Amino acid sequence: MSWGAELWDQFDNLEKHTQWGIDVLEKYIKFVKERTEIEINYAKQLRNLSKKYQPKKNSKEEDEYKYSSCKAFLATLNEMNDYAGQHEVISENMTSQITTELARYVQELKQERKSHFHDGRKAQQHIETCWKQLESSKRRFERDCKEADRAQQYFEKMDADINVTKADVEKARQQAQLRQQMAEDSRAEYSSTLQKFNHEQHEHYHTHIPNIFQKIQEMEERRIVRVGDSMKTFAEVDRQVIPIIGKCLDEITRAAESINQKNDSQLVIEAFKSGFEPPGDVDFEDFTQPIKRTVSESSLSNSKDGKPESRFTSKSKGKLWPFIKKNKSPKQQKEPLSHRFNEFMTSKPKIHCFRSLKRGGAGPEDFSNLPPEQRRKKLQQKVDELNKDIQKEMDQRDALTKMKDVYIKNPQMGDAASVDHKLAELGQNLEKLRLEAQKFEGWLAEVEGRLPARTEQTRRQSGMYEPQNTLTVNNCAQDRESPDGSYTEEPNQESEMKVPATDFDDEFDDEEPLPTIGTCKALYTFEGQNEGTISVTEGEMLYVIEEDKGDGWTRIRRNEDEEGYVPTSYVEVFLEKNAKGAMTYI
Repeated sequence: MSWGAELWDQFDNLEKHTQWGIDVLEKYIKFVKERTEIEINYAKQLRNLSKKYQPKKNSKEEDEYKYSSCKAFLATLNEMNDYAGQHEVISENMTSQITTELARYVQELKQERKSHFHDGRKAQQHIETCWKQLESSKRRFERDCKEADRAQQYFEKMDADINVTKADVEKARQQAQLRQQMAEDSRAEYSSTLQKFNHEQHEHYHTHIPNIFQKIQEMEERRIVRVGDSMKTFAEVDRQVIPIIGKCLDEITRAAESINQKNDSQLVIEAFKSGFEPPGDVDFEDFTQPIKRTVSESSLSNSKDGKPESRFTSKSKGKLWPFIKKNKSPKQQKEPLSHRFNEFMTSKPKIHCFRSLKRGGAGPEDFSNLPPEQRRKKLQQKVDELNKDIQKEMDQRDALTKMKDVYIKNPQMGDAASVDHKLAELGQNLEKLRLEAQKFEGWLAEVEGRLPARTEQTRRQSGMYEPQNTLTVNNCAQDRESPDGSYTEEPNQESEMKVPATDFDDEFDDEEPLPTIGTCKALYTFEGQNEGTISVTEGEMLYVIEEDKGDGWTRIRRNEDEEGYVPTSYVEVFLEKNAKGAMTYI
């Protein structure tokens, strides 16, 4: 099966077919090139996606990645980076092994094709030239034969004519002989040219053209094989990265399997545990007898005279922490206990055995704005950081000391006095860090010393608990929080909060809801998940029924059915002038 034997007369069609083959190859090159662009764009989009969801440095998101689910998600993002890298490898390998190689091969193929068809055209031109020479020799032989025949006829005619002179006859005879000789010469030349043409034609169709067409056939077959090899490479490039992509997916699976819901739950406890005890039971206070008062668990008793003296009446009961939510129905228009408590709280100092949670703004240096457990963690973290800084400074000091010793032993290496200033500076820094560490360690020891003691008896979460005597109340008063977040000590007579016994005939009269003392605008959205709080949305306008008493919470009302507490820092309060002057809390 040879193109030279079978397609000896299809030179033009072979030329078109081979050009079509090159076009197909260029089309495949374009296809692979577009595939590499898709792969590189896909890898870029995957990297951007991974980068978009990476936790930002020095942000709150970094703290979230201590949970196993977030760690698994971070591992997934990292593996997606590696996954994107494999698609970049696919693009690079296809470019180097297919696109570049085929582009170079196409140029070589075009040159080879051009050379083969140039030889074919040259052979065709040669055979056409031989044919023209044969035709020319043939026409000349034909013409000479005709001329010789006419000359012979003219001689015979002159020879038969008795009126023609002998000289004319001789001239005609010589002319006939000359034409006859020319015809013979043309015949010999034509015969020679014919033999040459037949030889050239035989060589052309049986040797030259078959050889040229065979080379073209081999060239086309090599092109077809090269396309097949490129397609195999195309698949192999993908197959080479499959194991690595599989490893990436396996790592994602292992990260997902490493999620531990129990550990995450424990981390939530460690992150948000306040260290306070849940509120104890509220005792029943019997008001059926006008004089006798039942001493509640949260009241203060006079241990000296042995008489039970009511320290807290219904108007002086402490707030619950978290606050008990008061969502009244239209039928519930009374709040006998909380209303009296609010009246008492506005006229009596509040005792806090813990420091309230204030949100927003920079907290105090000793983290006293946090609950005990959270405060302990923050202080411990600060102590660890200071110890690391101290160790770092000590390492630098030791290194400089060694350098100074080397300078003393080898003065040519440097001046020993040049490091004295740096050593002095490091000594000052170490002293400052040690003092700072001692300060935080003192606060930490204070917190760690208090935490066990606070579990000895049941207390209210708001910090109001049952003291054993007046001394306990005075100690607790030292931890009292003022509205600006600092701690103040109330006078002893106020810290005891003695309420004289009076008649309570009108204690149970129906009381109207607390009047509004102003309005407020929610600066942020707050999800009131604890009992006693209320949810607000940013920009919402509400009514203020009780201002911040220094504990960081403001009591608001949405309507007559919904009221509760929100952090003061989450709202902008506008008090009415007739209440406490025009005051604004931001």
